[in-house]
Amino acid sequence: MKEKEADFSDLVKRYKNTIFTVCYLFSKDQDEVNDLFQETLINLWRGFGTFKRQCDVKTWIWRVSLNTCLTAERKKKRRIETVPLSMDINLFTDTDTDTKQIQQLYQRINKLGVVDRAIILLWLENMSYEEIGQIIGISTKNVSVKLVRIKEQLKKMSND
Repeated sequence: MKEKEADFSDLVKRYKNTIFTVCYLFSKDQDEVNDLFQETLINLWRGFGTFKRQCDVKTWIWRVSLNTCLTAERKKKRRIETVPLSMDINLFTDTDTDTKQIQQLYQRINKLGVVDRAIILLWLENMSYEEIGQIIGISTKNVSVKLVRIKEQLKKMSND
């Protein structure tokens, strides 16, 4: 059992940035991101013993992370809406130009549907169309078509 735990720990250390990136795409609230991250780790642990390595480990990590976040997103829509407490300060504010552009991009991406968000995130992570298709569960050709449409949507948003 110790060997399995050590292997899992190594896996998490290697791919924690990937998991965090996916979680961050689905929420900007630090507590919610941490919850998504933890839920993803639980799901990865549950599947770790039965993972048959039929695909690349990175692809499996992406798929579990995305599925966890998509499930949480669906559950969130069923919940009663709450009003968050607001603080007068934002400790995460950064004012340089690059950060502002990245924030604008993520604001536009967040306006997309959840599957489109996932596809564009994977594309921004320099994944191949084949890898994106495996993670999302669609054909490579469909990935190509969806990316063209998503990019057009994002361009139209920049004109707004």
